[in-house]
Amino acid sequence: MSNGKNTLVKRFCRLACASAIALAASGVQAAETVTIGFTGPLSGGAALYGQNTLEGLQMAAREINDKGGFKVGDETYEINLVSLDDKYAPSQAAVNGKRLVQQYNAPVIFTPHSGGTFALQAFNQRDDFLVMSYTSVPTVTEKGNELTVRIPPTFTGYMKPFTKIAMAENGKKVAIANATHDYAKYWTKAFVPTWEAMGGTVVADNPMDYNKSADFYTGVSKVLAEKPDVLFIGGASEPTALVAKQARQLGFKGGFVIMDQAKMGEMSKIIGGYKMLEGSVGVVPLTMYEEQGAKDFVAKYHKQNDGKDPTTEVAYNYFAMHTVIQAMKEAGTVADSKAIRAAMGDALKNLAEEHNPYGVTEIDAKGGMMADPNIATVKKGGTVELQRISEVLGE
Repeated sequence: MSNGKNTLVKRFCRLACASAIALAASGVQAAETVTIGFTGPLSGGAALYGQNTLEGLQMAAREINDKGGFKVGDETYEINLVSLDDKYAPSQAAVNGKRLVQQYNAPVIFTPHSGGTFALQAFNQRDDFLVMSYTSVPTVTEKGNELTVRIPPTFTGYMKPFTKIAMAENGKKVAIANATHDYAKYWTKAFVPTWEAMGGTVVADNPMDYNKSADFYTGVSKVLAEKPDVLFIGGASEPTALVAKQARQLGFKGGFVIMDQAKMGEMSKIIGGYKMLEGSVGVVPLTMYEEQGAKDFVAKYHKQNDGKDPTTEVAYNYFAMHTVIQAMKEAGTVADSKAIRAAMGDALKNLAEEHNPYGVTEIDAKGGMMADPNIATVKKGGTVELQRISEVLGE
């Protein structure tokens, strides 16, 4: 038995040596890995939202790894994307963040909610990792955290154009029927003063927990009793669509102001088409963009997903992963989070158009990505009209 075992060991060693020699002769080297972390809702009412953000990261990571990884200096790296479920709970996001840093040594962690971002910001500068925040809450960068990047533009830029369109399409009486999580609260805090400053009135205020229910009849009935022209709704796309659908079933004829977390493209598929969203204003589906980068991304996504349309979450996080990797190349490091953050501006300038569906070209001094996105108005019959925010405001 001993001789047989020794023979096997010798054969294995010969094979291993031969393999190493062959790799050396061909110039091929095994890639190092860099771990990129993710903490977000992968279960519960916001699971679809979290899965969409993660899908964008996975798509970019797979694309990079399939091409042999990426080079920083003389070293080639592949991405090891580690995802953890936080169920949309900031406390769990903090636990996940510590695990991603301590167990996996992640220099970058993505999170798709403001609560998770604030939880990570409590220790990210001390523990030296970059937070890539998929939320349009402006305070995530206004707080002055030097290791945070906000991926989408701030939601405050939607207030005036959304209000202007909704009033013109429907009238000036609005009822609040949005979700109860932190992001929805930030939206409401900014939206109500804007609506009132532009001559509107709030006739009802009844936020609902979109994550714990699929039956919103009671809450929707309560706000519809005040006869609003517009319902302000929003959370993850799936429950937001159910709120809109139940409002229609209860006889609501007005329009919706839809928080940017919910996407019209996804909602229309759940609610039975855009016709049920007549008079609404919200975030436009990427499939309707005319820019070449958007068209390239949509075509690529369609090919990989049997014609399925990409969501905003998928596209923005795909872009953000490519931006992080480009920043690592620009900075010459995969580990120094401060250098990676400092290289973001150059990364955006040098990012390939096909990796930048929304044409983001700048990041402000505090870490916020800057763009002039399209917004959508659903006209009679369910036709969708696109306008840039600057066009709506006449800027």
